[in-house]
Amino acid sequence: MRTEAAAAPDTTPKSEHPSATGTGWLRGHLREYGLLLSLIAIMVFFQVMTDGTLMQPLNLTNLVLQNSYIVIMALGMLLVIVAGYIDLSVGSVSGFIGALAAVLMVSWGWHYVPATLVCLAAGALIGAAQGVWVAYFRIPSFIVTLAGMLVFKGLALALLQGQSVGPFPETFQHLSSGFIADPLGGENLRLTSLLLGIVAALAMVVLKVRGRAAQARHGMQTEPLAVFALTQLAFAAAIVYFAWALSSYKGLPNVLIVMVVLIVGYDFITRRTTIGRRIYALGGNEKAARLSGINTERLSFYTFVNMGVLAALAGLVFAARLNTATPKAGLGFELDVIAACFIGGASASGGVGKVLGAVIGAFVMGVMNNGMSILGVGIDYQQVIKGLVLLAAVVIDVYNKNK
Repeated sequence: MRTEAAAAPDTTPKSEHPSATGTGWLRGHLREYGLLLSLIAIMVFFQVMTDGTLMQPLNLTNLVLQNSYIVIMALGMLLVIVAGYIDLSVGSVSGFIGALAAVLMVSWGWHYVPATLVCLAAGALIGAAQGVWVAYFRIPSFIVTLAGMLVFKGLALALLQGQSVGPFPETFQHLSSGFIADPLGGENLRLTSLLLGIVAALAMVVLKVRGRAAQARHGMQTEPLAVFALTQLAFAAAIVYFAWALSSYKGLPNVLIVMVVLIVGYDFITRRTTIGRRIYALGGNEKAARLSGINTERLSFYTFVNMGVLAALAGLVFAARLNTATPKAGLGFELDVIAACFIGGASASGGVGKVLGAVIGAFVMGVMNNGMSILGVGIDYQQVIKGLVLLAAVVIDVYNKNK
């Protein structure tokens, strides 16, 4: 016979539960909102310090073009880091692919479409070659990709024979320096670009509202309505303003469309697909993931193949923007890419990280680079500041984990 007293039911109204209040929710999600607020604070700081230059349409366009290849590689690096690895070779791989594209298109006269496909395939092969050593031979990714960084830096130098090769065909340059057409024919404002921005803002709000409703139907914890409404209004307003600013110059850059498609696609993969969940399980506890039936070797291999393809795409974007391939292309890219992921909330121990966080982290680094350049800060001090920001991000990650 049971003698224990039955536990008293929780009679606290749901609306009064600490986690259901705005303050409680913000405390529980301080890291996510703190990252976004940090980006806003950095932008406001440089907007004031540069006398309004930072947010001018021309500079915003340059900001997108300057950071496009970093954002593209950050998406691949996020999956590598979440899986528990690191890739130090991405800068050298992107430089090598740019050199390969120059040889194919400029020296050999290839059309840009087959040349682009060959370059992307080469990136996949490079990622596969490194992934084999990491996934199947259990060589630490740090060592493998450090070797790759040296190898492909040397191969790029050999491929270009120490010379810069260019210019690229004009059609290929449009990948990075082109803008979407304006069939609506705006004179002082690119109406098509503005309309796309408004549609994107509305689509985001609709998807978020539907997602929150689905969470509520399944009894999951949701953001307080006031916090949710405020954040979605702020995001929508930011998108519309950004689209208006770009539309008042030349419109939305082609590479921005590529970035948005990739961001949406990788966000869907990481949050809504089986392979995305398995990558997080791999980084969280590889042994447990293997015992649960996940082929961890193959999954690790695929993350490096994916990284190789995105590094190749970033190399093509950078080469198209520079309109030439140089032996020093890609130098130091790995710092900005890895820093973007860690600043965006990815954990150095694996298993944690979000696509949106990596994108925000990339723009944190980009705004800092752009703002410091406008202010005339030397490249030496820029490197010091970026290194300290990266260290601070990792320290915060370790502190939160231990806490």
